[in-house]
Order: sequence, then structure tokens, then C-alpha cells
Amino acid sequence: MAQSIILILDGDSHEAESLKAILGFIDLQTEQISDPATWDWSRWENQDWTAVCVGRLDPPALRDASLARLHQQAPRLPILWLDPAPPSLIDHPMWPLQQPVRHEQLVETLRQVDLYRQSARLKDRPRNVELFRSLVGNSRAIRNVRKLISQVAGADANVLILGESGTGKEVVARNIHYYSSRRNGPFIAVNCGAIPGELLESELFGHEKGAFTGAVSSREGRFEAARGGTLFLDEIGDMSLPMQVKLLRVLQERVFERVGSNRSIPADVRIVAATHRVLEEQIARGQFREDLYYRLNVFPIEMPPLRERVEDLPLLLEEIIARLEHDRGASVRLTPAAVIALCQWRWPGNVRELANLIERLAILHPFGTVDLADLPENYRVQPGIGGATPTEMPTVHPALAQLAGSDGPSLPRLPREGLDLKQHLAEVEINLIRQALDASDGVVSQAAKLLRLGRTTLVEKLRKYGLVRSDVSTDP
Repeated sequence: MAQSIILILDGDSHEAESLKAILGFIDLQTEQISDPATWDWSRWENQDWTAVCVGRLDPPALRDASLARLHQQAPRLPILWLDPAPPSLIDHPMWPLQQPVRHEQLVETLRQVDLYRQSARLKDRPRNVELFRSLVGNSRAIRNVRKLISQVAGADANVLILGESGTGKEVVARNIHYYSSRRNGPFIAVNCGAIPGELLESELFGHEKGAFTGAVSSREGRFEAARGGTLFLDEIGDMSLPMQVKLLRVLQERVFERVGSNRSIPADVRIVAATHRVLEEQIARGQFREDLYYRLNVFPIEMPPLRERVEDLPLLLEEIIARLEHDRGASVRLTPAAVIALCQWRWPGNVRELANLIERLAILHPFGTVDLADLPENYRVQPGIGGATPTEMPTVHPALAQLAGSDGPSLPRLPREGLDLKQHLAEVEINLIRQALDASDGVVSQAAKLLRLGRTTLVEKLRKYGLVRSDVSTDP
């Protein structure tokens, strides 16, 4: 494997040597170029360049030509920009560096560059669709949901998914389809609340030419499109009563007709329905048919709101960020204090709200670190502050609360008499490992994810510090 090197492209030899010294201090190899015209561009294929530090290049025409060639050769290669003049590239990944370059700023910028490089590699790697987003976590409630999915997926029974908006009901439906015998068939989703009642019949069952005004040609409906697969009827509680009668007939007889036709078509689909409404209350008010409810509610699955599984939030954050890196090539990190503040929020929009927040933070702080002060104001909630009382707040896992501390994050101060740095760092590491094990109920693989470590690395540290306990599971 080629060695990672940082290329310094700078016409000012003094600044280039200074930057080279700083990079060497943090054990990074460099290669310096003062005149891009003499550079052998064919060498791009032989080196794994980490980044290019671009300083002053005169005249401007030479600078623009060099950057254009660099973008052509390596469009994803990060550029660290030192020249105060604005860069000519717009679509190239770039990070500004202020002069004089300081060690702390350079280390943080290189950390962001490394996150970008990791996300670029992840973007080219296919994601496993097994359990994602809303189904990530170790809480009792979400473990029960995963168990129910595994139990019902192999059957062909109708499933009714209940839960508040944003909890991930469609995620459950897609996983049921993925693990079923119909996984090679289509998964068709219909939002019954978003389609006017007079159009929903045609949308579901299709129509023949001339069946109504505007029907200029025949069209198949969602039941036909989902043949051999799964039909997901979202927001079934918003369906009108006349349509409920027609859907009930299809579920009973397993056949349907297009609008304007009397030819029966077999309904070879599995029905998975979902709603955020309480159907029993709608039945009592006469807004939902009781017989249809029992046809749909063969196997109910209830998705818990995020406020009732707040201990899953760190793992949810990790999964959402990983998907953001893979799908959008963007990333962000949160400090423990920021995570604790998010654990105090009530999340009326549930996991969808959390995903939207992380995407917003990734736009505001690309490849950066978000602290408590960087969160939107309404998310900076602490128990007893901002109009919220401790009894209104969700319970935060003790290990997570201890991680942030009662007074928020603070940098440790060196004692007047000094300290044994090696021993101090070991104690900090042991303390964080114990917290991660407590937060993951002793499951090493989950603790490793919390600590951003490989599982084997964490096992080695457990042995090193003698932390292997009877309640710690070292199973994969």
C-alpha cells in the first residue's frame, strides 16, 4: 500500500518550510513543490495523497491553471487553502488555514480531512439494508420490535404498525418486506392521507380508459404494481369510510377491479398498514370500520417514541452520521455535552426530527465538532432550565450523564505539583471504558461502537487493564 503524503504547493519557500516543520512534528510526511510547472502529474497514480496544502502561487494565472489540473487529476483530494486570495475552485473539497498556521488549527483541520476521506470511501461502499435508522439501539422496546419483525417476516399475515409520526414505521415495513419470501418482489408505498378520497380508489386499483373525466388511457393501480411483493398503506387511519369498505372487500376476497371495469384481478400482495392515530378511538367515533381494523390488525407492531428510548440516541446518532457520510459525503461529530443536551429534549418529531437536526448541523459545521453552544437554542435544554422541570424530562442513562459532567465540558488543569501523564491518561481511559460497558450492558461490541474502537482493540484494552468481568459479553 502506498504511503500517505501531504503535498505542499507554495511559491513562498519560507512559509512552505514552516508548514513542513509543523507537519513533520505530528509525524506526517510531506513533499514540497514551489513551481507546479515542473511537477510530474503522472505520480498521482503512485501515491496515496492525504491532502494538498496550497499557499501563494504567482502569477494568479499559474495558480488557477495548477488548481484546474489538480481538480482534473484528483477531484476528491482535499485542499488546505493558505492563500488569503479566494480560491477559483467551487466544487472541490477545500478547508481554509489561517496564517500563521497554528498547531491546534492544523490538527483539527486534518481531523476533518480524515473524516471527509473516510466518508468518501464509505460512499463507494454498499450499505447493508438489514436494520437501519429507527431500528438501531439496545433499548428493551427496540429489541422487542426487531424480535417481532423476525417473527412475522416469514409469514404472509397482514401487519399493522402503530406509533407517532417520525418513529420509523416505514422502516419497519421495509424490513418486514426485506426478510420475507416476497423480498424479490416490489415494495410499493402509498400515503393514504396524502391522496384525496375521490382519487385514492383509482390510485390503489387503477382505472380503464374513459372511466371518469380525465381518464384518457388505462392505468394500473398500486395493487397491480405490487404484485408478488408488499403494499405498504401508510396513514391508513386517514382513509375515508367509503374507501375502507372497498379495501375490506379486497382483503376478504383477495380480488379487485379497476375503476370502470368488471374484470376481477387477483390481489397477490402482502398488506402492511401503518397509522399514527389511535384506531380504537376512531372506531368509537365512527370514523374507522371495526371489521377492517381486525382484518389489518392480525399482527400489530408498535414503534416507541424516541423520548422513551433515549438510551438509544448515541447509537442512532452514529448510524445517522454514517448514512450521511455514505449518501451525501458529509459528516459531523458531537461532543459529549451536546449529546447529553439532546438526550434531554422531548423529540416531538422523533427519529425524523433527529435526522433532520444532524443534517442541518452537518451543513452548518461540515466535518467539524458540534459542542453544546453550537446546538440550536431550543435543543440546549438542561433539567430544570428553560421552562422544563426535571419531571418533564426523559431519564438519561447514568453513564451518559456522568460522561458530560454536571457543569458541562471543561479542560483539565495541570496541578501545581504536576502529574504522571501516563497514569492519568490510563485512568481516564479506564473510566471511559467502564462507562461504555455500563451503557451497553456489558456487550463489548456495542461498547466498542460507543468508543469508536474496533472490537478486538477494546478486548485488548480490557485485558490490559484487567477489566474483564463476569457480566461482560465478549461475543461478536
